[in-house]
Amino acid sequence: MDKNTNPGDANRITREYFDSLLVEMRHIDCVLPSTKLELYGETFSTPIMMAALSHLKGCRENGMVEMAKASYALNAVMWAGMGDEEELDAIVATGARTIKIVKPYADEERVIRKIAHAERSGALAVGMDLDHSFNHRGEYDNVRGFPMVPRTLEDIRRYVRSTKLPFVIKGVLSVTDALKCLEAGVKGIVVSHHHGILPYATPPLMVLPEIVAAIGGKIPVFVDCGIMSGMDAFKAIALGATAVSAGRIVMEPLAAEGPDGIVNVVNVMTQELAAAMARTCSPDIGHVDASLIWRNGSRVVR
Repeated sequence: MDKNTNPGDANRITREYFDSLLVEMRHIDCVLPSTKLELYGETFSTPIMMAALSHLKGCRENGMVEMAKASYALNAVMWAGMGDEEELDAIVATGARTIKIVKPYADEERVIRKIAHAERSGALAVGMDLDHSFNHRGEYDNVRGFPMVPRTLEDIRRYVRSTKLPFVIKGVLSVTDALKCLEAGVKGIVVSHHHGILPYATPPLMVLPEIVAAIGGKIPVFVDCGIMSGMDAFKAIALGATAVSAGRIVMEPLAAEGPDGIVNVVNVMTQELAAAMARTCSPDIGHVDASLIWRNGSRVVR
């Protein structure tokens, strides 16, 4: 390892884990694969979704809206992170089916207001990003002037009951939290370490099989962090992910070419995913065998 490399960099650890996973080929009885995603009663063309990004004005003047236009063109799921109500209205107005993620604001009224607005706006689902509750000093976080606090199981139950929309929790990286989400009535979880918010954080795909087994197919399990190719998406889906989010891989194309740049990148990623499915006898994203994935000479899931 280079002496300048931070050994606790969770993003590097995650990338290395992705690259350590090998794929077994299977050809007999293969068919042309389908990359269609069925989610919350709707059908999408790809399981590669837009990540719950925020504050893209430094990338494009209306970066989040342009990302939504790309999502609509791709027939992919759009996620929206921190942003005002006017921005969410503009995102939804593009036609993109959008999951709105709310920060764990200390101001409870703000949380309830944003959940209610997501429902009124016509969002596909709404949820909360739990991993911004604390900062790197172990204090309550403050994001762009807004104080944050952690949430209890009862808080999450209350949010689930407050809306007709499916409620999603982002920032799950343990079976413990996954089971609490089930107990609270959550309708989806995002396995994520929020781009390395915790040094030495477990790579999402390392813990994913245990979380998937604990969830038992009751709710969708999404994966965030480090998805850079269709093969990354394939590995996540093979290990049990319902769908994955692409974040940093689409930011440079967005800055350079606008929505067209994102469309081109995600189309290539979806083609890479389909190619991997075709060569592993995987007919659709719901039938990608976990036993295809190997690491250190043995199957990750047996």
